[in-house]
Amino acid sequence: MISLLVAMDRNQLIGADNDLPWHLPKDLQFFKQKTTGNTIVMGRKTFESIGRVLPNRKNIVLTRNKNLTFPEGVEVIHDVKEIEAWQKKHPQDELFIIGGGNLIKQMLPAADRMYITWIDHRFEGDVFFPAFSDEEWALTSKVKGEKDEKNPYDYYFLQYDRKSKQ
Repeated sequence: MISLLVAMDRNQLIGADNDLPWHLPKDLQFFKQKTTGNTIVMGRKTFESIGRVLPNRKNIVLTRNKNLTFPEGVEVIHDVKEIEAWQKKHPQDELFIIGGGNLIKQMLPAADRMYITWIDHRFEGDVFFPAFSDEEWALTSKVKGEKDEKNPYDYYFLQYDRKSKQ
């Protein structure tokens, strides 16, 4: 299963200057809970913004530049087709696409599931989640996140499952 895992605001904003424009520790906990023990795929810029290999996960980085080197613990791929090929070799695994925007846009047609932390706020930024259709996706779970002094926005953990693949 290929899953997209993102947080977005009311305008489907997912990033600002290669970073998140908000700080929601509960969303980071959700991310860790979902991805620990699984495989995560990210673009080079997303890896650079994280700044390290995420522990207890298989880290795959997509880059067109074949001359770049990455730390131990990172598997490098150079084409999105390698993501689907990897998934076909591991059909029992859930593969998480975690960013950036270009990779998410390329993988949306192949995705089976989307985990979206929807933040009921507007932020400034430069990367947006691509449009998707309710005709293709079913909202299968919606859980309100806990708002507190460290998580100052109203937010929801949404799960969408693809209705059927063409």
